[in-house]
Amino acid sequence: EGGSGGSGGSDSSTSGSGGAQQRELERMAEVLVTGEQLRLRLHEEKVIKDRRHHLKTYPNCFVAKELIDWLIEHKEASDRETAIKLMQKLADRGIIHHVCDEHKEFKDVKLFYRFRKDDGTFPLDNEVKAFMRGQRLYEKLMSPENTLLQPREEEGVKYERTFMASEFLDWLGPEGEEGEATTRKEAEQLCHRLMEHGIIQHVSNKHPFVDSNLLYQFRMNFRRRRRLMELLNEKSPSSQETHDSPFCLRKQSHDNRKSTSFMSVSPSKEIKIVSAVRRSSMSSCGSSGYFSSSPTLSGSPPVLCNPKSVLKRPVTSEELLTPGAPYARKTFTIVGDAVGWGFVVRGSKPCHIQAVDPSGPAAAAGMKVCQFVVSVNGLNVLHVDYRTVSNLILTGPRTIVMEVMEELE
Repeated sequence: EGGSGGSGGSDSSTSGSGGAQQRELERMAEVLVTGEQLRLRLHEEKVIKDRRHHLKTYPNCFVAKELIDWLIEHKEASDRETAIKLMQKLADRGIIHHVCDEHKEFKDVKLFYRFRKDDGTFPLDNEVKAFMRGQRLYEKLMSPENTLLQPREEEGVKYERTFMASEFLDWLGPEGEEGEATTRKEAEQLCHRLMEHGIIQHVSNKHPFVDSNLLYQFRMNFRRRRRLMELLNEKSPSSQETHDSPFCLRKQSHDNRKSTSFMSVSPSKEIKIVSAVRRSSMSSCGSSGYFSSSPTLSGSPPVLCNPKSVLKRPVTSEELLTPGAPYARKTFTIVGDAVGWGFVVRGSKPCHIQAVDPSGPAAAAGMKVCQFVVSVNGLNVLHVDYRTVSNLILTGPRTIVMEVMEELE
């Protein structure tokens, strides 16, 4: 096996002789996802387009200077110097290049650059191929009609979003709906490759890939929106990211002096304050606590906030819907920013708002703690748990419409 470590369910840290190589693979994978997310956004916003210079047309390119303006305007970089560093990272990894390959350095001038993915010059080595294949499979598994990824238990421990080896091979094989492989043996070889490249792992890192009822997980959440600033964070993303992360927290302001506080009210009405840390470095601690900051940040001890529900008493969906019950319905439209929406959902049937970031989009829309979640984007969620609601929000559009019920004073 390569080094252990990873996300979603396991807290093990990267170790062993394969550790360094594993970390390098993970770093490369993160840069690839970050680069690809940026490329798609730039196409969407028409920053990447065909441009003419001296009677020649350069398809699908962007102007370095304009891109730096865009990064600052979209708060992806605080200043031009940082923006150049970020783009240089993408250039060093071969994700972008100057259209005529005359400049190795990314410069803040009117030069044309292009994503290699847009001109077919991206070097498809085995690592990148395995990675892209993993990403494609992950997207298919995440689609609503696919039921392979489920919470399951192995040796008494429950893991989120797992797949059983034998079922996964059925799906990949010639008889399966994915049909990626012509034989079961070929499907198994593909899984060994995904394992080698750190894309999937056994839930507790104890086994290589075996055609059995052992459980495996994807190590990366390909869908999490990356912030470009993460490219400058040399630490491995490993173990920072769990699938069940409180996705709604927001980044720490880059100088820690202005650190924003995160408030949520505990049942006894005392207020606990927690520094909002960068969302990607949140490790969810399940029932043990609310969230904890990862040790790689600012060296402060991990903070736990409100493992207990903020509700004064449990409320059932039936109670909320009883005619004449003391609740008012409210609808919010919340536009997520680059780091999320700014709230935490907890509980089950119905879920409630456990915490709201005072400086986030949800607070601006009027969301408050203790409200009950009725629907997300028109889908009734009164009879599901918070994981399902979080997943709906995480995998849905950036703008969400949420209906809640609030107890009348």
